[in-house]
Amino acid sequence: MMKLSLPENSPMRSKDFIYGVATASFQIEGGAADRLPCIWDTFCATPGKIADNSNGDVACDHYNLWQEDIELISSLGVDAYRLSLSWPRIIKQDGSINQTGIDYYVAILDRLKSKGIAAYVTLYHWDLPQHLEDNGGWLNRETAYKFQDYVKKTVLAFGDRVHSYATLNEPFCSAYLGYEIGVHAPGHSNVNYGKKAAHHLLLAHGLAMRTLQEFSPKTQNGIVLNFTPAYPETNTIKDKIAAEYADDYFNQWYIKPVLDGAYPDINQQLPKEQQPDIQPGDMDIIAQPLDFLGINFYTRAVYRYDIHNKYEEVQLPDVARTDIGWEIYPKAFSELLISLDTRYTLPDIFITENGAAMNDKCINGEVNDIDRIDYYNQHLTAVAEAISQGVNIKGYFAWSLMDNFEWAEGYNKRFGIVHVDYETQCRTIKASGLAYRNLIASRTT
Repeated sequence: MMKLSLPENSPMRSKDFIYGVATASFQIEGGAADRLPCIWDTFCATPGKIADNSNGDVACDHYNLWQEDIELISSLGVDAYRLSLSWPRIIKQDGSINQTGIDYYVAILDRLKSKGIAAYVTLYHWDLPQHLEDNGGWLNRETAYKFQDYVKKTVLAFGDRVHSYATLNEPFCSAYLGYEIGVHAPGHSNVNYGKKAAHHLLLAHGLAMRTLQEFSPKTQNGIVLNFTPAYPETNTIKDKIAAEYADDYFNQWYIKPVLDGAYPDINQQLPKEQQPDIQPGDMDIIAQPLDFLGINFYTRAVYRYDIHNKYEEVQLPDVARTDIGWEIYPKAFSELLISLDTRYTLPDIFITENGAAMNDKCINGEVNDIDRIDYYNQHLTAVAEAISQGVNIKGYFAWSLMDNFEWAEGYNKRFGIVHVDYETQCRTIKASGLAYRNLIASRTT
């Protein structure tokens, strides 16, 4: 069987290096009848938004199968499990706690603890309660304070069961994909909305960090950001400038305010109606000290100069791609990590998502996903390279534990290291999952 391997003497071969798997609530839970509607329920019900016209009502039925799924996680030998909470499962519309939702997550956290698996909890992974969206969602500054209240109630209910809290997962996706171009929930397509939504998301992060510092100071608290490194198509000055602008717009826009308390300089180049509504004190709130930064990486983007839009993304011909169409370019991963370490004073880094959608086939109870193993080998090597260059990376989470609802792609794309038969809900560990288990077990120091 094809193996996952690491360079000799890499810190990633140490038992101090955390290995985990990751999921998100809306993508796996189902159990929709026992929570409030969220923006993704509404988006799924809108014709033409989801590739296979599916929804998250059942998904992987983790709501009912969580005990089996934790046994599955345990069988992989991981140190940690990164899960997200469903805000509309925990908080009722009047702002009070839904005890059924709290009890559901407490049972999961207690079971993880009994198995010696550290819980890395993401407080927001895109499933905003629909009633908050009806009042403006992330375009409404008040939503940030609603989030802070939800965080306080949740952490007080969970007590000492959680190892780590992340405030937000990928605010870029919520703001840009959800409010600016409309391919994710809530489906707004308005260039004037993107940075305004982003600012309120980052404000929510800062407010939540203050709450975590006060009410959960012993947990490791931070945020998870995604990065798609920007490369110029050619070495011309114009293409380089285009790539730098795109990098500021898509990547630095989210990390710079969190770490430096300021937006990139391109904010001043944006038309006034596109700029975020910054109140006095906002940037200080956003730039709360972090215990860790989670980094999600899948691919890169290539840009050329465009006279109308400053940049244009280029689809390169004849490059290796995953089943979702993303270029496989692991060199960008190590270069990203090293560049962030050069540019910023970073806290501890965790790779909170990395993985690949592949065209998996379950044949005779086996999924021989050699292409995914190859992807993981290349990207684990890229992480090891960044560590060798001095980047302080403490752990790695494979995305995803299991095949699941892949947002606008529905159930068409499979990222899991565990195969899910959606008809029977049967789970089958893929060759990649077995290789990941063996890699974790092979640590020697």
